[in-house]
Formats: sequence, C-alpha cells, structure tokens
Amino acid sequence: MHANALKVGCQTFTWEMLGLAWTGGPDDLLAAIAAGGYAGIEITDTMIGAYADDPDAFAAALAGHGLTLVSFACGAKSGYTLKEAIEADLDRVRRWIDFAGRFPGALVSMGSATVVSEGPREDKFAIAAEIYNRAGEIGRAAGVEVAVHPSSHHNTLLFDRPDYDRLFAMLDADLVGWVPDTGHILRGHPDILDTLATYRDRIRYLHLKDVDAEGRWAMLGEGVCPNAAVIELVAAAPRFNGWLVLEEESDTAASDPAAAVRRNRETMRGLGA
Repeated sequence: MHANALKVGCQTFTWEMLGLAWTGGPDDLLAAIAAGGYAGIEITDTMIGAYADDPDAFAAALAGHGLTLVSFACGAKSGYTLKEAIEADLDRVRRWIDFAGRFPGALVSMGSATVVSEGPREDKFAIAAEIYNRAGEIGRAAGVEVAVHPSSHHNTLLFDRPDYDRLFAMLDADLVGWVPDTGHILRGHPDILDTLATYRDRIRYLHLKDVDAEGRWAMLGEGVCPNAAVIELVAAAPRFNGWLVLEEESDTAASDPAAAVRRNRETMRGLGA
C-alpha cells in the first residue's frame, strides 16, 4: 500500500485515561481530533456518551467535523475471562456491533482479556476465545468486522508472545481480526516485527503508540518503536484497511491531550502519512 493511501485516525483513550479530570463530552473529542488534523476516530463505549443510543446523530456529528468512524472499541468488566458472564458480554458486544453497522467500514474492537476472575490463568484462554469467536459470528451476520486489541496493563491475558500464540491458535482467523498495538506489543515482545509478520494475515488496522526502553509510555517517535518498519510491514498485510490509529498514553498527553494528539499527527506527517 502506498503511503498516500494511508489514513490517520485518533483513539479517544487519550482523554479517557484522565478519569474524573475529563469533564467534556463526545462533541469536544470530535472537535479536538478534527482540529488535530485527523481523518478518523476510534471511540470507546465509555466515551460515546449520549450518542450511544443515537447512531444517526453521531453520524451527523462526525460528518460535521469531516471525520470517519474507524472503529468502536468496547471492553467488559469480566475481562472476557468469566464463564458465567459469556452471554452478558456477548449481548453488550452485539449492541455495539449494531451501532457500528450504521457506519460503512467501521469495525468493532474488543479489548484483550484481562484476568479479573478467579481460577487458573491458563483456563481463561478458552473462555476468551469462545467470546471472541462468537462475537465474530455476530459481526459477520451484521456485516461488521470484529477484531481483538491487546493490552499490557495490569494482569492482561495477552502480554508476551506465548500468550499471543496460544490465544490466536484458538481464534478463527477469518472471523476475528487483530488490531496490533505497537506500545502494548513492545512491552511484552522482544521482537515486534516478528510478531507482526507472523500474524500479518489477521491485521485489520493498526494502533500506533510508543514506549521507552523500560516500557514506559512515550510520545510517538520518542521511544523505541520502529515506526517506519512497522508501517511498511502492516501496509502490506492482505486485510489491512489503511487506517493508522494513534493512541497516546504518555505523561505529556495526560497534561494536555489535544496538544499531544496534534503533535503526534505532525510526527506521522514526517513519516509520510
């Protein structure tokens, strides 16, 4: 894929991580992201606000800012690892798949399983795989692609390469895609490029963020992520849709999210996107 075909979106977690310090709403996010020079947005179930029950109004708001919905990201308190919560988790995912279906090309991104339930960690992989695969079936019926997004926070089920290998072996690669997140991968994988190359056929779009050598969040381009090599590899993946979604979690973003995402967009221009 030529660099000119790449599209750059922004993930709203940069604001969500502020917690109670963030008092704005989804319209404020759209305004800041559009002003930052982005073409698209990935919004979360936590940040969608009053638009959760009105996708048509959200579509109008996006159009007013010249933005495309790249993906709708959702999680679950169960961490997708609790057997007795499977049906409730899938009901919530079904809701967001229906929402995303209003937006042509939009995906639903399911956060990686975080081990919050009791019992052996190894037993949680099969529970998570069942939820992801069944969500993929729901998405296929609705014409919406579903993908897994990794995390390296807390006691995640997806941290190092053996975790990825184990879960991905249980997933239907046609039903369930992957949203690689460079920052989260770097915190648990010695060779990010090998992981990306191994599972390139699963990649749907890319989350770009950076970490320093100790795994602490850094502004894009100021850490150890080999951004140019990552983009080149991912852009050649057969099911990559062209979207690079920037997500910033550094201390710089915590002090001024809008300024941080503007700066990251300039960094991407320097990389030709």
